[in-house]
Amino acid sequence: MQISTDCWRADANERTEQDKADWLKARQEESDAWAVKFRMPPLEGTERSVPWGVRCRHQIMDAAHTALVVEGGTSVAEWEEIEDSARTVTRAGWWIDQRFSQPEDLAELLQAATGADRPTENPHF
Repeated sequence: MQISTDCWRADANERTEQDKADWLKARQEESDAWAVKFRMPPLEGTERSVPWGVRCRHQIMDAAHTALVVEGGTSVAEWEEIEDSARTVTRAGWWIDQRFSQPEDLAELLQAATGADRPTENPHF
């Protein structure tokens, strides 16, 4: 039995969308678990931006930890200061905007975050 080209394309697109959805769900679950483990506060934003921001924050923080602590000369105490600063930035859009930044720039980017990005100074609210 031969499947028509249109049917094959429809089936391939369907699988691709399902694969993408499964991949995205797995990344979201991983990022949510990471946020709980490292006591990161919930992010603020739209229904669509918050999950994306959570994934971006996880990716940025993980890459920065690897570059700065694992491969670089940042001490654990210095990294904890970076983490504390990251906890104060709760606007999802800020994390989305930084998604293409260099891991080594994280501390500087966090210092440059504005009051709108930090609705609270208490990272443990």
